[in-house]
Amino acid sequence: MFDVLSERLGSALAGVRDTGNLTEDQVKKITREIRLALLEADVNYGVVKEFVDNVRERATGAEISRALSPGQQVVKIVNEELANLMGGTAHKLTFASRSPTVVMLVGLNGHGKTTSAGKLALFVRKMGKRPFIAACDTYRPAAVEQIQQLGRELGVPVYAEGTEPTPVEIAERGVKAARDGGYDFVILDTAGRQVVDVAMMEEIGRIRRVIKPHSVLLVLDVVTGQTAVEVAQAFKEYADFDGMILTKLDGDARGGAALSVVSVTGHPIKFASEGEKMGEFDYFYPDRMAGRILGMGDVLTLIDKAEDQMDRKEAEAQSKKMLAGKFDFEDFLSQMQIIKKMGPLSGLLGMIPGLNKQLQDVNIDDRALNRVEAIITSMTAQERRNPRLLQNSSRVRRIARGSGTTQQDVQKLVKQFGEMQKMMKRMGKGSMPRRMPRILFKT
Repeated sequence: MFDVLSERLGSALAGVRDTGNLTEDQVKKITREIRLALLEADVNYGVVKEFVDNVRERATGAEISRALSPGQQVVKIVNEELANLMGGTAHKLTFASRSPTVVMLVGLNGHGKTTSAGKLALFVRKMGKRPFIAACDTYRPAAVEQIQQLGRELGVPVYAEGTEPTPVEIAERGVKAARDGGYDFVILDTAGRQVVDVAMMEEIGRIRRVIKPHSVLLVLDVVTGQTAVEVAQAFKEYADFDGMILTKLDGDARGGAALSVVSVTGHPIKFASEGEKMGEFDYFYPDRMAGRILGMGDVLTLIDKAEDQMDRKEAEAQSKKMLAGKFDFEDFLSQMQIIKKMGPLSGLLGMIPGLNKQLQDVNIDDRALNRVEAIITSMTAQERRNPRLLQNSSRVRRIARGSGTTQQDVQKLVKQFGEMQKMMKRMGKGSMPRRMPRILFKT
């Protein structure tokens, strides 16, 4: 989502990263380019002005670090100010001292509120909680059916009474049902509208006064740009939310909403939803996002994603096999399936420091993972464990037919896999290869 902004800020700072001396004119030029980059990214004008003033003041002030050159110091300042702009630090969930913890989700239709309810339920279940959802949208029968279907898929109970009772009644009885059933985390999925209206806000207010939820989270679709900021302002005035969930952070929007809403509302972004899969949901880390925007990567999030999907002992065993050159197609298939669960390949690579720039001219095709998986699963167990058998042309023809690919595709994969085995073996002996085989990339 921040690709354009990242490129513009990178250009603005490229000339000063290694500068030994930084003049006042250079600072003015840098901050002017930063200002234009932020405005182009659809960041709120008032937010841009305050951000640029802070950078200029700190860059021309007395902030001196012996470990950094003046140019590097400016990059550090911009990084810190970007993080501050988005809230500074992560704001994690706190739980009620007396169960259940009740969280109410509010927002407009189409912003991903119901999906966020499911994602949040899955998120807290991984934390050891027992989630429970109450369907409080009485305006659309389809909304009740949608959340019930989602609950069935996730194995999360959903309390629903259709559309006849009032949302307050459903919320009250839903919380009681959760408490009686021993559930310790209740999510109230409230109704949304196409636009902000007084009736909607009054209804949210009634639920809040009666239920007294532990937290009220506003779900915002960042693709809507400055409209998301206007929605946040309206909900702040009427609904008194205490945190936000940003959805579609993996989209191609300009990103201005994500950089504006905290300053405009005074409330933190608590969660980020970056994909369609239910597991693509996590706490929002402003410092990590700032690093990604400035091309510094986000290794911590990458590690978190890997640890969610990978057993540590198994990972160590796989690593030893790889470095010994004993890595076969069975191992590769296992690792590839883990990568698919972690999210889009382009997003994962963007978290590795410096790799974004190196891959600017490479078309990262996530569908290539599916093609490679189809080829490997069309092999016999014996072939996967002994790739040398795939030098036989009749085996290659059979695999190509079974995977819906060509013989050339199969042969190319086998060849590149062989190169990767050799490369890993050299790495295990401490010798780095000149180039990496590109199994999943297209130039």
